[in-house]
Amino acid sequence: MHRTTKVAAEVNALLALFTITACGGDSGGAGAKADAKQTLTVWAMGTEGQKLADVAKAYEKQHPNITVKVTPIGWDTVHQKLVAAAAAGTLPDMAQMGSTFMGEFAGMGVLEPVDETTFRKDDFFPAAWNGNVVDGKTYGVPWYVDTRVLYYRTDLAQQAGVSEAPSTWSDLQSLASGYQRTAKTKWGISLQPSGLDTWQSWLPFLYSAGGDLVKNGKPTLDTPESVRSLTEYRTYFDKGLAKKSVAPGYDVVKDFGNGSVPMFFSGPWQITNINTQFPALKGKWKAVAVPGDKTSASFAGGSSLVTFNKSPHKAAATEFQKYLTSARQQADWFTRTSDLPANKAAWQQAPLASDAGLKVFGNQMATAKAVPPLAKWAEFGAQLDSAIESVTQGKAGPAEAAKKMQSATEGLVG
Repeated sequence: MHRTTKVAAEVNALLALFTITACGGDSGGAGAKADAKQTLTVWAMGTEGQKLADVAKAYEKQHPNITVKVTPIGWDTVHQKLVAAAAAGTLPDMAQMGSTFMGEFAGMGVLEPVDETTFRKDDFFPAAWNGNVVDGKTYGVPWYVDTRVLYYRTDLAQQAGVSEAPSTWSDLQSLASGYQRTAKTKWGISLQPSGLDTWQSWLPFLYSAGGDLVKNGKPTLDTPESVRSLTEYRTYFDKGLAKKSVAPGYDVVKDFGNGSVPMFFSGPWQITNINTQFPALKGKWKAVAVPGDKTSASFAGGSSLVTFNKSPHKAAATEFQKYLTSARQQADWFTRTSDLPANKAAWQQAPLASDAGLKVFGNQMATAKAVPPLAKWAEFGAQLDSAIESVTQGKAGPAEAAKKMQSATEGLVG
């Protein structure tokens, strides 16, 4: 997920200059009831921003009193636009909110808490819901999810004498070595060595080791679990199983297709990419659960739906969010976008219920852990990236890097 780094202090300074009176539409008045004639303004990003307008049209047919005005915004500019709109008092009624944005905007005081009598926590994957909870209050309704699993070439694994999917760290490292040694691949696996969001590649190792980023309001990055996960991660670079540098925008699917990189961790969108770019690979690869240490655990990403607290159309926003997060509509949304449903019941409906290839993502989401919703996440993530890079490049040992993570993030939590 793309993010634009901003310093929280700058955000607060901007907010202090303006009186926030959100622009929530052109009719209906303050506190309009859901059945009043009104316009609901919505910001959405990426593919979702493009596709949501079609869903909104269908919703308008069922609710002729509501006009839904969807504004698509690119992920590369949305953070800046949201901050500027909050300061200028021009926020929409509701918006799609990326998981790493939640803590920041909740901390800014511009989000309306979720009515937990309308939206039930148990209807959604726990990690998706928990990523929206800040200081005991829930500020977003999970819309779609993603998580990381392992993609691996089964045909090349058979050449290496392996017929079963790796399920442990030992299995994973053994298969990576076998690919190089016996199947003669250039690399054993792709792991991100450095750069923006390196933490996404490492986090499944930390979570599978039983570690956490934050616990009880404090970073927990110098624990034995953290050191163990960094040690395991480093091994792939020390042994030459993974590249120590990759170019920005590196497309791992290309190397997966030509066989030079036979394994990588990624999200559900890669299924379509592999099938489209390399149709001849059908039956020669699989997506399987993250190989575990203490457990098999990945992290939950995706987006939620939020209502801004100065919106005069909160009731209409709630009704539209109920529609978008219902099991039936979530299944329909998957057919439009390939976004995985956050509502667990949607996985029992077609086409997800009959797709064995997608089941691994649903199973992984059941054990996934949330990325903590921190107000200073951009800075927190940057410190993780820096420390991980020091390990992969041989500039620091795992224990030293873990201590660096801990000290560098202690002032970024809370």
